[in-house]
Amino acid sequence: MPPKRTSTSEAPAMTQAAIKKLVADSVIAALEAQGASMAGTSNPNRNTGPTGTPENKVTFATCTLTDDAFSWWNAYAQPMGVDQANQITWTGLKRLLTNKYCPRTEVRKMEDKLYNLTVKGNDLKPYVRRFQELVVLCPNMVPNTKKLLEAFIRGLPRSIEGNVTASKPQTLTKAINIAQKLMDQVTKHTPVQVSSDYK
Repeated sequence: MPPKRTSTSEAPAMTQAAIKKLVADSVIAALEAQGASMAGTSNPNRNTGPTGTPENKVTFATCTLTDDAFSWWNAYAQPMGVDQANQITWTGLKRLLTNKYCPRTEVRKMEDKLYNLTVKGNDLKPYVRRFQELVVLCPNMVPNTKKLLEAFIRGLPRSIEGNVTASKPQTLTKAINIAQKLMDQVTKHTPVQVSSDYK
């Protein structure tokens, strides 16, 4: 039997640069594999290149459209050509999509819901969930943190609204945490009422 080979030197440790290169190579390979698998899809506008740059934002967004939205985009892009259509600004694309899929009457209804949203019973969680959904859908109503906090606090029960305001939270998360602590204290002293009337 041949003697075992032994070495007195240890294997060299990998450097940060070598690790980063391995990760980058793996990401590139994964993106290439994804691009190859997407090549057979029915979206001729599909972009398989990098999408992290601002000039690719419109291309990436339009390539993820499906069903009616995909048909609408193709009808919009076809007369001028896909390359020309992808040259519109991000703001321009958002405006087109808003005009097509968010009629002003529907936006107004959501804004009314946000304005009139209040905590039902003693359960803050459904209120917070619905508030966060409506804020995303109605960004013009809460253009900054101050307006966001005012809108959130306005819907709280009168018994805790003043205390949350007085604590001067700087973020929505802090306001939610303060409100939850106060609601927990109120709940200990009053019977629980459960309601899911947040539609």
